[in-house]
Amino acid sequence: MELIKLEDVRQFVGVPIEVAIQDAEGGDQAPAVKKVVKKVQFCPDGTHIRFYFDDFYFLAVPISSQVKESEGQWRAFDSESGLTYTIKKVQVF
Repeated sequence: MELIKLEDVRQFVGVPIEVAIQDAEGGDQAPAVKKVVKKVQFCPDGTHIRFYFDDFYFLAVPISSQVKESEGQWRAFDSESGLTYTIKKVQVF
């Protein structure tokens, strides 16, 4: 596992993805949603990376999260919150 790098997540810009957020306890989870990432950038204070879905809405993932990547999938675990953020490319929207 490694820390988040902006260049590693740029592969998701402009492509259909599925986003899921899970907690460590495995309790009730919100369903994964399909989106298109418009842009990725660091937040103003540099503590999170933002995945923008339009000009206003974004998912913020702490840059201190531990990252694991495989082909077409990116997973970040934030030990402070116990949340795992998963983004994976999907074929059809």
